[in-house]
Amino acid sequence: MKALILVGGYGTRLRPLTLSCPKPLVEFANKPMIIHQIQALKAVGCAEVILAIAYQPEVMLTFKEEWEAKLDIKITISQENVPMGTAGPLALARELLDDGSGEPFFVLNSDVICEFPLNDLLEFHKSRGGEGTLLVTQVEDPSRYGVVVTEADGKIKAFMEKPKEFVSDKINAGIYVLSPQILNRIELRPTSIEREVFPAAAADNQLYAMVLPGYWMDVGQPTDFLKGLVLHLESMNIHHHRELASGSCFVGNVLVHPSAKIGKDCLIGPDVSIGEDCEIGDGVRLSTCVAMRGVKVKKYAKVANSIIGWHSRIGAWCRVENNAILGENVGVKDELYVNGAIVLPHKDVKETIQEPKIIL
Repeated sequence: MKALILVGGYGTRLRPLTLSCPKPLVEFANKPMIIHQIQALKAVGCAEVILAIAYQPEVMLTFKEEWEAKLDIKITISQENVPMGTAGPLALARELLDDGSGEPFFVLNSDVICEFPLNDLLEFHKSRGGEGTLLVTQVEDPSRYGVVVTEADGKIKAFMEKPKEFVSDKINAGIYVLSPQILNRIELRPTSIEREVFPAAAADNQLYAMVLPGYWMDVGQPTDFLKGLVLHLESMNIHHHRELASGSCFVGNVLVHPSAKIGKDCLIGPDVSIGEDCEIGDGVRLSTCVAMRGVKVKKYAKVANSIIGWHSRIGAWCRVENNAILGENVGVKDELYVNGAIVLPHKDVKETIQEPKIIL
């Protein structure tokens, strides 16, 4: 089987992290976001993953060279000269996706995280015999979303944008199984699979939906990135078998790279991800936060509900909280309070930030 992952976007919602690397390569739970998807695809029998790219192609080519061997799976680059939307990339990769065997293929958005029940989705698709099957997830407030209206057997009747009255609580989860026939509906031009292709297929009774079991999150923006981390760590059911320095402890789900160093008297958790080569000083408090590769947090600092980008440095006795997002290589001086700031890469924070703002 084959799969195509849509990685063509600029990742503007996840800035300043995506100023340093493409969104699919931003680490989520200590590995590039896209690796979670590729590993799930390999587990279900995919032999080739096609990356539909438009942004920073040289970086994605380097990624291919590194990870193709690590994951033991063929990675093919399909490059867009102009952004092709969410359907155009399928037309561009038509010859790769339709090899004449009639075998269905997967399509995934690059910024969704879940338990990836891809085998169940594939079997569901085969049992219905339509051109496509969408994975859908249930939400508490469907009025905020475009919803998918289905019949009892999963056949999609309609798509409705932000309905004022309840018609469905199911939304598109950004993961599909498609049969090659659906490619006949897609022209080689910038086009939307959600707004053009899927409604036409549904009108011909050729589109189905399977409800996703378990958690789901689009982690393409910082607040949802942290929400997704909480859900993902809970699903991992982490058990620690690691000696910590005297007096330090984990509370709740905490993911720590083996190379990270943690000092004495720390309180880490709940819902924390600590990346490769991080250094956490004595007495540090971390909760609902991400410390990416190479981050240093000095003694008695507190980080809560925030994302600390690669190789950034948090000074002693600092407080960084309230959805603060620090880009790559940001320095925060000792004894400062950073409240909800977005700090661009390679900046130094030299004074307290009382109210959320962007530091250029």
